[in-house]
Amino acid sequence: MSAIVIDGKAISLKVREEVKRRAGKLEPRGIVPCLAVILVGEDPASLSYVTAKEKALAEAEMASRDYRLAASTGEDELLALIGRLNADEQVHGILVQLPLPSHISEERVITAIDPRKDVDGFHPVSVGNMVLGRPGFLPCTPHGVLVLLRELRIPTAGAHAVVLGRSNIVGKPLANLLSRRDVNATVTICHTGTKELPSITRQGDILIAAAGRAGLVTADMVKEGAAVIDVGVNRVADSGAKKGYRLRGDVDYGPVAEKAAWITPVPGGVGPMTIAMLLQNVVEAAERFAGGRPC
Repeated sequence: MSAIVIDGKAISLKVREEVKRRAGKLEPRGIVPCLAVILVGEDPASLSYVTAKEKALAEAEMASRDYRLAASTGEDELLALIGRLNADEQVHGILVQLPLPSHISEERVITAIDPRKDVDGFHPVSVGNMVLGRPGFLPCTPHGVLVLLRELRIPTAGAHAVVLGRSNIVGKPLANLLSRRDVNATVTICHTGTKELPSITRQGDILIAAAGRAGLVTADMVKEGAAVIDVGVNRVADSGAKKGYRLRGDVDYGPVAEKAAWITPVPGGVGPMTIAMLLQNVVEAAERFAGGRPC
């Protein structure tokens, strides 16, 4: 068996084309969907993510505002900026790139964002709406994983989905979304405290790796014919690479691809979907501001 490689880039382009269409329908009303992006410090990975997001916004003919703050920026200064953006009617979404410097409370920053502009889906109000199945912004990476499963028509109803990782950004929300009635999977969450981990991951008809450890998932941990979704993006030192490192997922790709039925590559799998779902949240925020249903 050789797995079908899930092309996240191609699927993300479909989402982005639809986002561009929806943004264009707002133009006659004088509304240009706008995302304010705040980066504190000069973390190379964060800078790369922010640049990719801003490029995607431009390609979708949406606006972005770029706020690059020094690593020494105080928490009160950052909160004041968020307050101004909350009040700005030309800004529909606010994204504060994480992680933040250690002297700034991520919790305070996230909760300071107006939930109507919380396009990351991290605010407690957004999380509550997700858990209750109410309308609201879904976190981008977990939502992107669901779209991949649907686009590939990977069976989820009655399937056993094993989520490896329990972060607030991916693991926990993904487990919640997979258990929704319209997805209808039975979900198990594994983490660092899980005993006999391979025996549990081998039960997964769908195995989602989001632990943040390069190559953690080996072939002996995967059920024959499973769908393997690799959320991990790890920088591994490589002196032969142009940047001195290469990206590697949480899955030992080659051997696992010989055993799985579907698999996402790293890069090119989940990553493009995360950006696409962010764009979708921004245009949705602008539509809500316009007072109408999605165009």
